[in-house]
Amino acid sequence: MKTVAVTGGSGYIASWLVKSLLDRGYTVKASVRDINDPRKTQHLLALDGAEERLHLVKADLLEEGSYDTLVDGCDGVFHTASPFYYPITDPQAELIDPALKGTLNVLGSCAKTPSVKRVVLTSSLATVSFNGKPLTPEVVVDETWWSDPEFCRENQLWYVLSKTLAEDAAWEFAEEKGLDLISVNPALVIGPLLQPTLNTSSAAILNLINGAMTYPNITSAWVNVKDVADAHILAFENPSANGRYCVVESVAHRSEIVNILRELYPSFQLPEKCSDDKPFLPTYQVSNERAKNLGVNFIPLKESIKETVESLEEKSFFRETSTN
Repeated sequence: MKTVAVTGGSGYIASWLVKSLLDRGYTVKASVRDINDPRKTQHLLALDGAEERLHLVKADLLEEGSYDTLVDGCDGVFHTASPFYYPITDPQAELIDPALKGTLNVLGSCAKTPSVKRVVLTSSLATVSFNGKPLTPEVVVDETWWSDPEFCRENQLWYVLSKTLAEDAAWEFAEEKGLDLISVNPALVIGPLLQPTLNTSSAAILNLINGAMTYPNITSAWVNVKDVADAHILAFENPSANGRYCVVESVAHRSEIVNILRELYPSFQLPEKCSDDKPFLPTYQVSNERAKNLGVNFIPLKESIKETVESLEEKSFFRETSTN
């Protein structure tokens, strides 16, 4: 089987990607910032096949050339490393530089490595739908949409801006260097956690079940982490795969998430009201036809929520994280 590289190997999506690749028989080289930190490595080294086919490599997004060793000898590279957390104090240093410069550093290493046949970029639905156009029930968002950097700056959507600038730069670089690039653009990712630390998207569910008095007036697109990992691998393996893929199972307001939780777990103390008195932000549609045609079989939102809660409980996150 082929050898592939995964950047940011200890992250939520990347951990599942490493697991799925090992399960399929690949040899995997995964980068982590600190190979001596068990919180970053222990869950990876415990995966089936890791002893024989997983190699951890130290690399840093902001260090040019630090991915040369990682991608050397690899047929494919999955670039998932990019910060996603709140709150932040310095958007440029904390989000934009690691996303943008990090992506160009990884692609730079790929461009000078002849063995690399294809690069799959973990982008985000954040790079697609934030352009000021009203998102209403009749609107269908698809891969032709692009978020507007100026709109993001005006509204201080720093994470969205970081991902948008990074993906835009990636396409420009790939065209210039002749790299075969594909981007996977997942929605808010939930489902079981492999890593021992709480990630930002799982916290969206945890906050609802951990004593919150209200739920936010937010409408989000959602997808299971296992489907996101599958989408990456299918994008790498399918010779005809190309361009961008919106990886979204459904769109739901937080009130709907609370209703699903209430149905699944009647004994939970869940928020009864919204955090503001404004009308609920409307739902909208996101086309997942390209992802389905690639072979992704989406796990229903209700099942994803159930898997998330069970995983959070198993990892003892209940009542341990403050709610906003």
